[in-house]
Amino acid sequence: MQEFPHHYRVSAAAATEGTVRVSAAELPSLDTMPPPQYGGEPGHWSPETLLVAAVADCFVLTFRNVARASRLEWESVKCNVEGTLDQVDRATLFTHFEINAELRISDPNSRGKAERCLEKAERACLITNSLKAETTLHLHVEINNAA
Repeated sequence: MQEFPHHYRVSAAAATEGTVRVSAAELPSLDTMPPPQYGGEPGHWSPETLLVAAVADCFVLTFRNVARASRLEWESVKCNVEGTLDQVDRATLFTHFEINAELRISDPNSRGKAERCLEKAERACLITNSLKAETTLHLHVEINNAA
């Protein structure tokens, strides 16, 4: 890992109407639009969906690192996140992220360790730690009986 601080550069460009093109060096560009709640067309990524996706992605990547450091053997993880956008004191902001994590393991004796790793991933996620919104973690550990 590189020493801190890390810097991430992203550009956005648009005409007077239509999508906004978001780009960064060595990454595929994304076309975004306001979400339908703000008059955008369905079927496009928006700043709001990208932020919620960042929470889900960061949780999964953090879980991978926590599980590796804890020597937890696992098969798959799935994370669904719902972000709540609301108005507080006339400011529009995300107030809550509900994280639903599903983890599949094969060793039933690892359930407690697996739950602790999921909880640690939620606490260590740099994206949610960078935001004012509260987070709630709901976890489900499934034992793969076929193993």
